[in-house]
Amino acid sequence: MSALLDSLAAGFSGSDARRTLLDAALQTGLPAARSEAWKYTSLRQLERRTFAAAPPQAADIDAALLAHIPAPRLVFVNGRHSAALSDLSALAAGVQVRTLAAVQAEEPEALRFLDRRFERADEVFAQLNAALADEGVLVQVAEGAHSETPLHLVFVSAADSADRAWHHRHLIELRRGAVFGLVEHHLWAGDSAHLDNTLVHVHLAQDARLSHARVQADGARATSLLRTDAVLARDAQYRRIDLELGAALTRHELNVRLEGDNARLVANGVLLGTGRRHIDTRLGIEHIARDTSAEMLWRGVAANRSRVVFHGGIHIREGADGTDANLSNKNLLLSADAEIDTQPTLVIDADEVKAAHGATVGQLDANALFYLRSRGVPADQARAMLSAAFCHEPLAAVEGILTEKLVRHLDQALQQAGVA
Repeated sequence: MSALLDSLAAGFSGSDARRTLLDAALQTGLPAARSEAWKYTSLRQLERRTFAAAPPQAADIDAALLAHIPAPRLVFVNGRHSAALSDLSALAAGVQVRTLAAVQAEEPEALRFLDRRFERADEVFAQLNAALADEGVLVQVAEGAHSETPLHLVFVSAADSADRAWHHRHLIELRRGAVFGLVEHHLWAGDSAHLDNTLVHVHLAQDARLSHARVQADGARATSLLRTDAVLARDAQYRRIDLELGAALTRHELNVRLEGDNARLVANGVLLGTGRRHIDTRLGIEHIARDTSAEMLWRGVAANRSRVVFHGGIHIREGADGTDANLSNKNLLLSADAEIDTQPTLVIDADEVKAAHGATVGQLDANALFYLRSRGVPADQARAMLSAAFCHEPLAAVEGILTEKLVRHLDQALQQAGVA
């Protein structure tokens, strides 16, 4: 067994049933290069590392770090809820937000989503989460409730005496006709090399609409392993944008099942690879019902010695007639030492569908650079302008003032990385 799994198992303190789940994960072991789902992401360095369990209390950080994040917000520092930094006073009527730890103590029957099991060998981090998760967020929006102000979930990694690991489990549940907005912030306060292993369940009932933005801007030595599993009922709409702007190793699996007729998905993202960062994003979109649609627009940038990996999988199942699915993944390679691997896949088992997918890897347009240079724009500034414009297009997945904030986040990250 690897040093990583040994250290994670050492922090176990759950029931006999969860111990059985942990033992199964330990027996499975970490996926190797022969695993197709992990083909481009090596875990050899991670498996040699050790992590201590998250501390019982949230660490202290400077509250000024969160000055730009308005209420309502729920804050976690090094995996633990910080009541002092959270503020839920502005929650709209019909919106209930609780921590997993609080629900376990008050209403354990509400945690049925924790019973889900993961059997495939390439799901070992989900298996570990099922055994080890002891904190998270439950967001439940009542039938017909409309929230004009988004909820901000803030996860901060702070310097500590040891490298910490936490395993969060979240449920985002919208009842029939509910409308809600959610923003995730993954930030850092002080140098740290922690491990965040998180699993998110998104359940959208009939006619529900969720706008979901995630800004992953963790520290340069952090490891982030995230899986999102979403289920959409009839006429539900899920719009999300993912900005991968930080961490040394980050992997996100976004799995969406469009189970109800006329369900709609818009899932866009920007993957910014700089330094020696490794970014791995995998989409698994399943069209199960009739007349569903999915629009996915992803942009990747790889500079220095970074590596960007993207897998976009679409499966249109038998009976899902009327499906309209489109995936575009375009990438900029800004350094000879950087690497981009992109793999769009499309499986169609239904009739009468519209589906398209494509991927490109290239450099900045020489003609566009020449045009800007001929207008007196310095070379560095011209490259920065084109790189920023290339990355902005996916941000239209979420509308209004939130788009402006995401543009600022992205532009700041591009400038800090020397890309813009």
